[in-house]
Amino acid sequence: MRKIYFIALAVIMAAVSGCGRASNGELVGVRQKRLPTTQIPLGMVYVPAGTFVMGQTDQDITFAQIAQNKQVTIPAFFMDETEITNSEYHQFVNWVRDSIAITDYLKDDQFYIKSKGKGATANADGTKYIDWKKVGNGATIWGSKKKGNTNASKLQNMYYQGEDKIFGRNEVDVRLLKYDFAIMLQREAANHRGDKNRKRSDNIYRDTVAIYPDTLVWLADFSYAQNEPLVEGYFSHPAFAEYPVVGVTWRQARAFTVWRTNLYANYAQSKGMPRLSRLPFSLPSEAEFEYAARGGRIGNDYPWGGPYIRNAKGCLMANFKPGRGNYIDDGGAYTVNVKSYFPNDFGLYNMAGNVAEWTSSAYDESSSTFTHDLSPTFYYEAKANDPEVLKRKVIKGGSWKDIGYFLQNSTKSYEYQDTAKSYIGFRCVTAFTGRDIRDKH
Repeated sequence: MRKIYFIALAVIMAAVSGCGRASNGELVGVRQKRLPTTQIPLGMVYVPAGTFVMGQTDQDITFAQIAQNKQVTIPAFFMDETEITNSEYHQFVNWVRDSIAITDYLKDDQFYIKSKGKGATANADGTKYIDWKKVGNGATIWGSKKKGNTNASKLQNMYYQGEDKIFGRNEVDVRLLKYDFAIMLQREAANHRGDKNRKRSDNIYRDTVAIYPDTLVWLADFSYAQNEPLVEGYFSHPAFAEYPVVGVTWRQARAFTVWRTNLYANYAQSKGMPRLSRLPFSLPSEAEFEYAARGGRIGNDYPWGGPYIRNAKGCLMANFKPGRGNYIDDGGAYTVNVKSYFPNDFGLYNMAGNVAEWTSSAYDESSSTFTHDLSPTFYYEAKANDPEVLKRKVIKGGSWKDIGYFLQNSTKSYEYQDTAKSYIGFRCVTAFTGRDIRDKH
């Protein structure tokens, strides 16, 4: 019996040691760590692959039908179940704030990852990595002098100074909060493949974005409206933590997706997983948003199904502008909590109403005539000197200040990529890399 045990053990060890490398001259592939491809990212829902008729097949208004409709197919993906909240965007803002404080002002090795028994670990290029476990919620950086914090004097220049400072307040100068990033423009690379005069760096887009939301949109978007309380508190007060973030431009929303991608990639690396354990986050394309909003239903006007904005009990199904301006008839004068109203059949909240949402798609009235019917989108990376017409991005879903027409699944509008509004927010998507979760075979 003992002999059989040792023989079995030897066979198992041989199989393990031979896995993932050439054995007896046979092709066995490269051994790679298996990843849970069906794991749904926190706060997201699975949107299965499917097909639908995209475009304005629903109710129309005079001269509004600007595009042909056509059947398209969308691969499976994950999508945030709600709009990005003030709380979630605060995580981004705080990360940028703390990063700048550590790297530009404190320059203290205690906040960097250290090798055993040595100082801060640095790459060959001198880059050091922040130890976010040490940073925590930022209390060790921004704590008061009473708690023995010695950073106050070093961080003083991060606050508003001189005439910009309001007496009695110590407020971080949000103009300093900028996020630097670089991404590969894959469409540019594909369009210029084979061009011997083009370098790889020509396909890399680098940007520096001031990431703090424009809170003044609550006044700038309206003529003579008393919205000062929202300017002061909408992004900052805890009561609005689970409300959708607004006052964010398309470029800021895109920067958020890059940061979110890197946030998880760095975590994966720290756990010994491949950096691309999860594919990059992005804004949804126009087609992805419309498909997800329909919830798998065919020919439905709104995310909740039928052609009516009220249910059988007479209750409104979304946050918008009912009638001639009875804003509170749906339960909210402005935005509402991101989990208000019922989700659609995919489990997505507020795919119509509350806030309109940025997509990754550039706006072109004729895009349906030249985009593909498999995962279609029209993407254009507008340059600073491009005419304004090329800086239009598709927004979908309608908002709290829109009439019911803009809540229809098929309706789209646009806004300029550097424009912030009190009625536009966003949510993220990431590609699904495995077998259909619904497939049990």
